[in-house]
Amino acid sequence: MKPSPTMHALIIDDFQTATFRTAEIPRPEPTANQVLVRIKASGVNPLDSKIRTGKAPHAKPVLPAVLGTDLAGVVEAVGQNVTAFKVGDEVYGLTGGVGGLQGSLAEFAAVDPDLLAKKPTNLTMREAAALPLVVLTAWEGLVDRANVGGDGQKVLVLGGSGGVGHVAVQIAKARGAKVFATASAVKHDMLKHLGAVPIDYHSVSIEQIVQMYTDGHGFDLVYDTVGGSTLDDAFQAVRTYGHVVSSYGWGQHSLMPLSRKAATYSGIFVLLPLLNGEGRTHHGEILHQATQLADAGQLRPIVDPRHFTLDTALDAHNAVEQGTSVGKIVIDIAI
Repeated sequence: MKPSPTMHALIIDDFQTATFRTAEIPRPEPTANQVLVRIKASGVNPLDSKIRTGKAPHAKPVLPAVLGTDLAGVVEAVGQNVTAFKVGDEVYGLTGGVGGLQGSLAEFAAVDPDLLAKKPTNLTMREAAALPLVVLTAWEGLVDRANVGGDGQKVLVLGGSGGVGHVAVQIAKARGAKVFATASAVKHDMLKHLGAVPIDYHSVSIEQIVQMYTDGHGFDLVYDTVGGSTLDDAFQAVRTYGHVVSSYGWGQHSLMPLSRKAATYSGIFVLLPLLNGEGRTHHGEILHQATQLADAGQLRPIVDPRHFTLDTALDAHNAVEQGTSVGKIVIDIAI
């Protein structure tokens, strides 16, 4: 049977109303260098709701837009120059929703295969859709910039129960580090399960944390996933010649605490390959390695048990904005 020339999608027309419009739009056709993915699930990140409400100009959205950055699905068709994937492959990736690229709140997307990897066999489509942005952000900081590893290395993840944080904990642990992570007390059991030493940031200061867990020397590597004053705390917590990584280094900060320790700072901006086209192959490579970790039982996202659809996508965004989620929110696109 000939496929339908159209597909269901959600459209955002303006940032003032910030609401989704259900539409029937042309189904994309892959170019010679693209693959067509039938989308099964779309992960929701804080970035997605910020784009929808006009609070993320750095994502360079082009209106009207189909939003949604993360996807998991099945390859429906491949362009003539594509050799890495075939029809029927289950894949996942951070593929659009920014810079004029079609996002994942639709039934299909034609995407750059460099941005994809085969889905972990032991993860569901929902779990796979929850991973791309957060695993890429965590990996670029921990591995690409800081080369996290063993030898007794102590890693502190600030905001360890969040999307990026809980994945960063697992990656650092898988690479042999001793991992500590801040979170509210109700999230401590989760962090213990993931292999981190949980720290209640409400009850102890950053100075106390450094003294209690490093004898005052500081952590070898600190990953800030929160920004603002928490990044300042990271500068205080790192050891001499250590490394601070942040995915929210957007404010104004004094570098004096960092400089006096001859420590290193790295900022992470995971959208760059989508916006400028550089480094897309590396994104696919990172996801391939994440697949290996997941298949080895060393990486699994925590996914909120609620099921949202295209019809209730705004509720999914609201849950992220209000902080009511338990793990990553995922929107089911197709069963």
